[in-house]
Amino acid sequence: MSEPAARPKLEIRDLSIHYGTKTAVKNLNLAIAEREVLALIGPSGCGKSTFLRCLNRMNELIPAARQDGHVLLDGQDINARGVDVVELRRRVGMVFQKSNPFPKSIFENVAYGLRVAGLNDKAELALRVEASLQHAALWDEVKDRLGESALSLSGGQQQRLCIARALAVEPEVVLMDEPASALDPLSTAKIEELMHELKARYTIVIVTHNMQQAARVSDQTAFFYMGELIEVGATAQIFTNPGVKRTEDYVTGKFG
Repeated sequence: MSEPAARPKLEIRDLSIHYGTKTAVKNLNLAIAEREVLALIGPSGCGKSTFLRCLNRMNELIPAARQDGHVLLDGQDINARGVDVVELRRRVGMVFQKSNPFPKSIFENVAYGLRVAGLNDKAELALRVEASLQHAALWDEVKDRLGESALSLSGGQQQRLCIARALAVEPEVVLMDEPASALDPLSTAKIEELMHELKARYTIVIVTHNMQQAARVSDQTAFFYMGELIEVGATAQIFTNPGVKRTEDYVTGKFG
């Protein structure tokens, strides 16, 4: 007998997201498996980042936003009454397009979420900060300057610091909104390498405009167009043998 399919880490059912009278995402259904990288691709304004933000309820911070449908994390609706949004955002971390380190030391940037969660033991904090910086491939570059301002780091280092900060609170899912778009090629390569290593521990959803990057880092790719999910499948198939003509036109550069 074949084994039953594993339950998805995230499951999206009949999801629509509106800003006032404008519908940004229409009737989306999608399953995201545990410990895989899903890339969201499509032209600007097609709903990718809006969808990404709904996975940890960041759209709630936008006054005109409302949504219908369901987002399930391990089978539980994240929008259900009684769900702790702070705990949800610990489980589903976010790395933004522009690195946003706090004007604090490198150490305190990573320790921040741990302190908020009530961890104040110095030895335990030091261990968790080191482990997070290791996981973000930054430890060797900053271990002798943890007391320096995070703002003294290069752009690529700042972005990896933000990844370390997200990892410190031990999330299960990491959302990345164009995490390398503002970085030079060398820093971008480090971020991509990091994603390969991180998927052994985390489910990762990344928005990217870079087709080559999507092809390099993701297991699955979802193509969005004008608020609709047009096609989703294994990345190799989406880029070499898509099932929908519009997908083929986009990935081959005929529009976008």
